[in-house]
Amino acid sequence: MSIIKQIEELGVIPVVVLNDPEDALPLGQALIDGGLPCAEVTFRTEAAAESIRRLAGAFPAILVGAGTVLTTEQVEQAAEAGAKFIVSPGLNEKVVRCCQEKGLPVIPGCMDTYAIEKALELGLDVVKFFPAEACGGVKMIKALSGPYRNLRFVPTGGINTENLASYLQLKQVAACGGSFMVKEDLIEAGRFDEIRRITAQTAEKVKEIRK
Repeated sequence: MSIIKQIEELGVIPVVVLNDPEDALPLGQALIDGGLPCAEVTFRTEAAAESIRRLAGAFPAILVGAGTVLTTEQVEQAAEAGAKFIVSPGLNEKVVRCCQEKGLPVIPGCMDTYAIEKALELGLDVVKFFPAEACGGVKMIKALSGPYRNLRFVPTGGINTENLASYLQLKQVAACGGSFMVKEDLIEAGRFDEIRRITAQTAEKVKEIRK
């Protein structure tokens, strides 16, 4: 099964910010126990590459990706650490082509028709819609899906338990990205049981929405 298909089946990509690699393994266990074995570890901190390495090494069952990837150097770091997919906030052609050369699925951020046209030109059929809520949310995705019928979206930015269903009910939405079940303050406080609880609730909600 392709990485994108696995992401689609999960329905939600937990977007994770880790400041300390020591938190990677307890977080990974919480995500597994909660039923969402996936983590997009963002390159917003110096701990990203090492955290990806630890997660990928300890939990082969977890779909570990790298997020907030802005440069080809970060693609290299993520790939070397064991990332299985790449997510970026915008569409950088060099980053996309680097991922494609490495055989890494890449989901670049697109918020308008110009970026979408470029993504299609690069052979992509799944893009991140970011920042989702700030850019029109569900209404905007519906509007863009008119002319771009074969494009799938991964809305991220402002997604939470209250609006998750409105996004996942759209056939054009492959999955949603969100940090609401892996909030940075919960990780910092070591509240992994709480992360597991929220993750389990989210996984159950996805099943209910898509049954």
